[in-house]
Amino acid sequence: MNTLEGKWIADLGDGTFKNPILYADYSDPDVIRVGDDFYMTASSFTYVPGLPILHSKDLVNWEIINYAVKKLPDRYNKPIHGCGVWAPAIRYNDGKFYIYYGDPDIGIFMTWTEDPYGEWSDLILVKEGVGLIDTCPLWDDDGKAYIVHGYANSRCGIKSHIAVCEMTWDGTKAIGEDKIIFNGTISQPTIEGPKFYKRDGMYYVLSPAGGVPTGWQVAMRSKNVYGPYEDHIVLRQGLTEINGPHQGGLVELESGESWFVHFQDLEVIGRIIHLQPVEWVDGWPVMGENVDTGLCGQPVMRCKKPNVGAEYPITTIPTSDDFSSDKLGLQWQWQANNKEEWYSLTENKGSLRLYSEDLKTKEDKYLWNLPNLLTQLWQAPSMVATVKVSMPKGVGNNKAVLAVIGQKYGYVALTDEGIVEYCNGNFKTDNREWKVTDKCVGTTEAYLRLEVISCTNSKEASCRVSYSVDGSDFISLGEFECMQGKWVGAKFALACVGEKGGYADFSNFLVV
Repeated sequence: MNTLEGKWIADLGDGTFKNPILYADYSDPDVIRVGDDFYMTASSFTYVPGLPILHSKDLVNWEIINYAVKKLPDRYNKPIHGCGVWAPAIRYNDGKFYIYYGDPDIGIFMTWTEDPYGEWSDLILVKEGVGLIDTCPLWDDDGKAYIVHGYANSRCGIKSHIAVCEMTWDGTKAIGEDKIIFNGTISQPTIEGPKFYKRDGMYYVLSPAGGVPTGWQVAMRSKNVYGPYEDHIVLRQGLTEINGPHQGGLVELESGESWFVHFQDLEVIGRIIHLQPVEWVDGWPVMGENVDTGLCGQPVMRCKKPNVGAEYPITTIPTSDDFSSDKLGLQWQWQANNKEEWYSLTENKGSLRLYSEDLKTKEDKYLWNLPNLLTQLWQAPSMVATVKVSMPKGVGNNKAVLAVIGQKYGYVALTDEGIVEYCNGNFKTDNREWKVTDKCVGTTEAYLRLEVISCTNSKEASCRVSYSVDGSDFISLGEFECMQGKWVGAKFALACVGEKGGYADFSNFLVV
């Protein structure tokens, strides 16, 4: 494994790269090129800020630069796991960047900006409707604009269908009725996640089918926006270990090359990101290594980097944080719509002060239910997270928490009575959280550590819990198996849990 500070490095430094390009849960990615720059976004579900904006100069080295959504609808003031922002699409038209996504319980939303590094617009509800998901716009060269989308069977009882409807040119409102352009019930079951393109006068819809764990990538094409569409499988697992290679974005370079960014579902780690070369054969985008009859590829593990006309330095997504800024780092997301009073970076300079929230029941304070849980994605298959915590003694029955959060999770905490606690939670089967062990350390300042030891299978990861009072000698409290969240990988998390008015300071958050 080629890592740097707990992060995966895909650029091999010799003109080639190794997949995955991002060993992190940027689920359902989409990508565009604007001039010499590439921009990517991904699903963020109920985590806020949402819709991450990633930037690259070469499609291999990525950095996070912004989020498009600062606040979701009010129903997400508390965690509603697995809901929210599903399978977005990013596009550029008439000097503006647009992102569309489907909320399965509300409808199709859009946000736009002229500067991807700056402020994005408030969310605009383009098309209301339960079960409308996985949406992508297309601005045609005849002055008309369209939206393609899928359906969530769990919400509306429709599955394996792709639809198109017209929208206003400014992209703010759907007009007219949906027209089903493809029914994959028999030939391409569970087809979803469509992305819309036009190339050489042909309309293309690229969609995953077959389900997330074991599916494949389908290309559909037609001379008419409403079809009929012919379809062909252009990427599948083949003889590789890359399960379910599908759902992503196609991008064309100034050099004439085409590339496809997609995810692979590793469950507990999440949906990690791969990059495949694309060869156009008889008008079909064959992805990866062309080992079939000329029309279907399989994923590559190592490849020559895209020809972008220059070499660019290695960049990574931040993980560690010294909290020296007056703004939260872009690696952090809350588990629900956040409040400004949940944290401060100025009360104790060089520390992140987290405040406890006024929650009514013990169950509300379980980490799985906690809105003021601050999380970040894993950026490698194994890593160790350590943080220094301190808090005033005996104020509000509070504890400072370092966690790995998922449907099965664990955490280590220091209470304001000088007790270290090791706790587990299970919201896959038990819907509860419990204390495993505790130990009096006689201080309200200590170091907490969580080590992701191994991911021996994709469903669970082994984690070790420990603490130290001096930052050098760490004492193990036990091990636990963590699981993925709801449609997301496991995450590191910080919190102050207790009664209103309590707080804890976190400093020197280090991931290696």
